[in-house]
Amino acid sequence: MKKTGFILAFILLCIVLPFPIHAETLIVKDMVGREVRTPPDPQKIIGIGPGALRLLVYLQARDKVAGVENMEKMNSRGRPYWLAHPEFSSLPSCGPGGPAGINKKPDLESIMAVNPRVVFVTYLDAPLADEAQKISGIPFVVLSYGPLGGFDQALLDSLKIAGKILNREKRADEVIAYFGSIQKDLNARTKHIPVKLRPSVYVGGIGYKGTFGIESTEKSYLPFSWVNANNLAEAQETKMGSHVFLDKEALLKMNPDVIFIDGGGLALVTEDFSKKPEFYFSLKAFSEKKVHTLLPFNWYATNISTALADAYAVGKILYPDSFKDIDPEKKADEIYTFLVGKPVYEAMKKDYGSLGAMANFLKPEE
Repeated sequence: MKKTGFILAFILLCIVLPFPIHAETLIVKDMVGREVRTPPDPQKIIGIGPGALRLLVYLQARDKVAGVENMEKMNSRGRPYWLAHPEFSSLPSCGPGGPAGINKKPDLESIMAVNPRVVFVTYLDAPLADEAQKISGIPFVVLSYGPLGGFDQALLDSLKIAGKILNREKRADEVIAYFGSIQKDLNARTKHIPVKLRPSVYVGGIGYKGTFGIESTEKSYLPFSWVNANNLAEAQETKMGSHVFLDKEALLKMNPDVIFIDGGGLALVTEDFSKKPEFYFSLKAFSEKKVHTLLPFNWYATNISTALADAYAVGKILYPDSFKDIDPEKKADEIYTFLVGKPVYEAMKKDYGSLGAMANFLKPEE
């Protein structure tokens, strides 16, 4: 009888544990400093939180994804990793997702229903990750992009952590090297340009937990930084990290030479323009027709592929001689193909217009 009870207890223990007791395991330190034990090369995974699924696609681990958040399914616009892989839409839900879920307790019932061997999650504090892991019995590995809307060493470290777990270390190294090569190319094309020859620039319509108009901008706007542009918003003080909400008077005072509008906020800018054209044409960029549209990349954390594509468009517009060999649309598809596996620029163009196109804002008499 005792022997039978021991066997039953052992069987129950094996069912509860996320992987067999004697199986080889990895020990990784995640982005909040937790040591997490995971199975090597898990075949069923999920990514929850801003940008988690995107990183799994960058690592070519999409075939391992067992479920996706409801938010990912609701609207594919602006997210190249989803446009490239519509098959994700047929996967079961692993929770609601979205900005409201950042650093909140995950939907463990939905997660356990898809039975992943590892959960990759972004922007979750260590105590919540520990609690979720303890209750579910599933390893939770916390990743990060750094500050929301940004791109720094945290993202590269996250790729390395996930790559190690997923047996994609070589791919992680390739992606990191690709990022570095593009940033190096952009810098090499622009670093020699004298400051006095760099037009002053501004970008409006930036998304920030929602959609906003011309007053919404960024101090550290990646495409500007990568081409050494003279971003007038850098001098602004803010309590929201890199993000800035300007009033119109401040923008008039700036009066940038060239204005870019994020495609995500273009509709709001156009609506506001129809009500107050006199304000917009008080800006020399509007009066001189130096207003251009870019593709949105602040969409559930930073779509790095689109930010890189935007940078080439910005460089082509500001410094045409330095980018005369570049076709921004072809470059965008080259970047998308490498990072998400398919050339999805045409789908982005359909939703947001041509990359770098001159915005069509006309004076009333025109």
